[in-house]
Amino acid sequence: MIGRSVLRTAFKGVHRQCRTFASVAPPKLFSYDEIKANVKEKHAIESVEAAFGMLAKGKVDVPIPMHIGIDESPEAGPGDCHIKGGYVYGTKTWTVKLANVSFYKNVEKGLPPGSGIFVVIDATNGFPLAIFQENRYLTDLRTGAAGAVSVKHFAAPHHNKVCFLGTGMIAGAMARASSEVHKWTDAYCYGLDTKMTESFCKEMEADLGFKFHVCESAEEAVSSADVVFTQTPGSKQVLEMGWLKPHATIIASGTDQPTKNEIPADVMANSKMVCDLVRQCKLVGELRTAIKEGTMKEEDVYAEIGDVVNGSKPGREGDELIVVDLTGTGAQDAAIGQVAVDVLVHGKAL
Repeated sequence: MIGRSVLRTAFKGVHRQCRTFASVAPPKLFSYDEIKANVKEKHAIESVEAAFGMLAKGKVDVPIPMHIGIDESPEAGPGDCHIKGGYVYGTKTWTVKLANVSFYKNVEKGLPPGSGIFVVIDATNGFPLAIFQENRYLTDLRTGAAGAVSVKHFAAPHHNKVCFLGTGMIAGAMARASSEVHKWTDAYCYGLDTKMTESFCKEMEADLGFKFHVCESAEEAVSSADVVFTQTPGSKQVLEMGWLKPHATIIASGTDQPTKNEIPADVMANSKMVCDLVRQCKLVGELRTAIKEGTMKEEDVYAEIGDVVNGSKPGREGDELIVVDLTGTGAQDAAIGQVAVDVLVHGKAL
């Protein structure tokens, strides 16, 4: 039988532990406006590049993304939820990101078609440090940074004409971030919504200082460019081999589910194929289609981005065709989450 003194001691220990938990400060909440005003492309690119390098070394714990489909019903949807996250070895935080997309009925309600939050946790004790109500701003920022890193390593300096297929938010992120690392002279743009494309071109030209052209077809846009960014919903393939310059670099970011595909399998098979994360791309990226159609095997992939960042393999070597498959990794989310904490929680000037 347990004595009363033992029970009193145990109760006091539990009581002290509960008081300790209660004394932990709650996570700080940052609004979309605060995040957008303070975290910029220049902050994201270096951190995402370093994260790719660590990912290739096996120094990032990053699970395969989780997807929740919100089927349309009288009560809800349609929409999708993507959950990603990761921890980069040696950093002080880790991140879980929840992105809600394709809630197209929101437009009828005067709301954006998606939202998102980042939860950044202190890696020394496991307690949440901050919640960033970023509404996909940080997601777009880290996606744009991945595009910029791809341009840095796979486009030649004299490749100065760029194409954007799809002219939404991701295209803007790609344009802004890539302009931080590369000098473009002309951009050729095509989207299904002509008014949106015209607005995109006007805004980007004013912000970035080089000419943006509205094209009448995807073929016109692709055939005019050295570097081709694709960021469409991925419901159908967006280009053909015959449209491409022999030395083109394709940076594809529209495919992140098994139901999507932007790039034809024959284009991938005839390219130097690069992935952000092979084991993810073969499940939900462009690579999945090439493997399914039998034009490529997993071992045909030339490299992951991090292999080139680390110097294990060269990037562009000549006039070869290159395809970069960007599915978006938890390593990028962890990297931009750390940046957001450094800037907004700790007030660091990066």
